Amino acid sequence: MTPLMRRGLEIATMCLASLAMVVRTATAQVGPANVYPPLDDTPNIRVGTVLFVDFTRTVAPPIPDADGNRVSPSAINVTRTYLNVTGQANHLFAFRVTPDVVRETGPGSSLAGSETFRLKYGYLQVNLDDWLWRNTNARVGMIQTPYVDFEESVYRYRFQGQIFAEREGFLPSSDFGASLRTLFPGGYGEVVGGLYNGEGYTRADPNDQKALQIRGTLRPLPGPGLARGLRVTFFYDDDHYVRGAERARTISLVTYEHRFLNAGWVHLDARDQRTRGDRTVASSGHSFWITPRILLGIPPTAPPTAVTRASVEGLLRYDRLEPDHATGGVKERFVAGVAYWPRLLTATVSTAFLMDYERVSYHAFPAVQPTERRIAIHMLVGF
Repeated sequence: MTPLMRRGLEIATMCLASLAMVVRTATAQVGPANVYPPLDDTPNIRVGTVLFVDFTRTVAPPIPDADGNRVSPSAINVTRTYLNVTGQANHLFAFRVTPDVVRETGPGSSLAGSETFRLKYGYLQVNLDDWLWRNTNARVGMIQTPYVDFEESVYRYRFQGQIFAEREGFLPSSDFGASLRTLFPGGYGEVVGGLYNGEGYTRADPNDQKALQIRGTLRPLPGPGLARGLRVTFFYDDDHYVRGAERARTISLVTYEHRFLNAGWVHLDARDQRTRGDRTVASSGHSFWITPRILLGIPPTAPPTAVTRASVEGLLRYDRLEPDHATGGVKERFVAGVAYWPRLLTATVSTAFLMDYERVSYHAFPAVQPTERRIAIHMLVGF
């Protein structure tokens, strides 16, 4: 054994001895033991649904109809329908199957304009509580990507429009892959990481490249008080279109949750090189949203769970994207609306009605893009 190897072994031994002493000291402290509910091995299966319906009128730009008239198009749409089937075989194995009904928009498809049935989620979950700390699990199949599902848990208005990173085409909400998730002790946050095809749930993987995605979320002050609602999140996606041609995304997110409002600020950086011979396109952007709410018929001393009661909420959102730093141009989106969330008997049910105005404008683009203006009424039903 060389002196360097011997010295390394001594340091490792000292570290292990110190760690063992810390563990013995911590476990010897007098205090209440962690009490967990017994694990449930009862097989079960549950069925639910999510429905997005809207009436949208495009105020600008007008379009020509079949007779050549300039009109502002309007339509009643069912933009999304999920059929959720979830359950467990025992406390170790759980599953989810979610078919997605969505309008076919492919110009070459014989089903263009029809509502088509496809798979959005389909995975097996293995709960690792028997071997690791609580709330640790692994998933494999068509699973949620680490970032989109998390931001949507705070921003509840996907039925108006997707979050910034997904809406601008930088990230899918679901993909084929495998992931591992665990919570930090004491409610300080969580970390989720996984290996994915990288093409999203709407496309097959065309090559040998895979996306490594990881998200870490920290709740700095998990105790009681106003600061508990603050969380800071960092996400990184390392992928390639083909070997040697990068597709990378970095996202920073700050969110705050309170019984009277939810808010978030997002910053995104992306690098895209379609083939090794193409130049790398660097893009960036940020999004800010806030949803202040008034709780109806609830005294000020009501517990935080009162957000599941009837409420009137405002929605204000601003997105700004620079799609290519080399060519210039800025795309801006502004959304303002008011929503009514009826009182519900259980937190597992969601119902909302939203009236909103949306404006999308383009500045200094190489090709002129007209400003888009839409007004809409949206409805959400989920259980």
